[in-house]
Amino acid sequence: MKRKLILLLSVIGLIIFLFFYLKSDNNLSHNETRFVNNEKFQNGDLIFHISKSEQSEAIQLATKSEYSHCGLIYKNKNDFFVVEAIQPVSLTPLDEWIARGEKGHYVVKRLKNSEQILTPDILKKMKMEGEKFIGKNYDFNFNWDDDKIYCSELVWKIYKRATGIEIGKLEKLGDFDLKNNRVKSILEKRYGKNIPINEIVISPASIFNSKLLYTVKEN
Repeated sequence: MKRKLILLLSVIGLIIFLFFYLKSDNNLSHNETRFVNNEKFQNGDLIFHISKSEQSEAIQLATKSEYSHCGLIYKNKNDFFVVEAIQPVSLTPLDEWIARGEKGHYVVKRLKNSEQILTPDILKKMKMEGEKFIGKNYDFNFNWDDDKIYCSELVWKIYKRATGIEIGKLEKLGDFDLKNNRVKSILEKRYGKNIPINEIVISPASIFNSKLLYTVKEN
């Protein structure tokens, strides 16, 4: 009888433990999701991650950078989005953008003295500049015109046109390391034998390494 009572109490104790453990785990997951949504990010923050696209590795190799994709954070009331050049240029929920990157890793950077520079009027201009590109096709050939656009070009042009600030150094395609076989394969697929090495480009690496920015969060 005593053994049965001990066994019964053990089973009850195990059930109680599992109940509170699972409840705690569920709450943790919920809080982690809310933590991302409630980060003190700001309009105009820049966000970077490692894309899972076909060209991601080639971009990393050519630019000597860990990061291959970037966008601008846009806050609407309590919700966060990322203005980004994919196919087509889109306004993507922040959580969805983060989940799409390699292992959910991302880095958020902010313009120094953003409190003084990114006034409500400037942020309004940035929003308007970004909206001009929504729906445009992604530029797989990395041309500098506005007909199509790629990720770092979108970020650079929004900042330049709304604030007059150039974040990152403009380069030419030929300035990058184009010798790697993976890079060569992508370039030949895009251009054939006529690679436009003098085309003006802006890379995610150049923006990421800009001294005008500081890191807000890395996850």
